[in-house]
Amino acid sequence: MALQIGDLVPDSLGLDQDGVEVRRSDYPGKRIILYFYPKDNTSGCTAQACSLRDGYAELREAGYEIIGVSRDSARSHKGFIEKHQLPFRLIADTDVQLNELFGTWIEKSMYGRRYMGTERTTFVIDEAGRIERILRGKEVNTKEHAQQILASK
Repeated sequence: MALQIGDLVPDSLGLDQDGVEVRRSDYPGKRIILYFYPKDNTSGCTAQACSLRDGYAELREAGYEIIGVSRDSARSHKGFIEKHQLPFRLIADTDVQLNELFGTWIEKSMYGRRYMGTERTTFVIDEAGRIERILRGKEVNTKEHAQQILASK
């Protein structure tokens, strides 16, 4: 069963673009924006990452840290970070275990073809490590995502 509002997020989340383990406990006293996105360097995912990059200072001032997750490789993440000057970590969930735990690995459909993929989803995690808010699919405003999160604080 996928994690829901009120659930405690596991401490170990996965490996980032540098192969370093990302742990919730790396961010004591911080709220975490854990956002799942389908693919590096696609239009919607780039808009979302750049919105979070542009709002990064304001989000950090409000007590947030940002961690992105997709099933892309660490190498792909490194290129995405460099190309768009992203100041936050990206988890390479190549085995989709984190996607499955959070319930973001779903059946999708495009042009009549069905396939499995990541549902764009943002989890806001409180200082104690519990999920306090979930934004799914069309609820996520990719171009204004940082402001969307700040407005709902």
